[in-house]
Amino acid sequence: MLTHFQFKPLFENKKIPGWQFSFYFKRQKITGIYHQNGEIEWSCPHPGEEDEDLLKKQLHELMLFHVYDER
Repeated sequence: MLTHFQFKPLFENKKIPGWQFSFYFKRQKITGIYHQNGEIEWSCPHPGEEDEDLLKKQLHELMLFHVYDER
């Protein structure tokens, strides 16, 4: 399970989509960029293959809730 999830817009003009995110998973901070089309660009460190699908699913759910449902 990921914890301490945070996100912020990539651009000062908040109408331009794209968000930076960070969270902790297995005691490791993971960061990246979430694009409008749902593509995830992982920064360092990249999660392992065995965890990536689970993290993508959780990240999509969090972004849908925090970004798209709050409009």
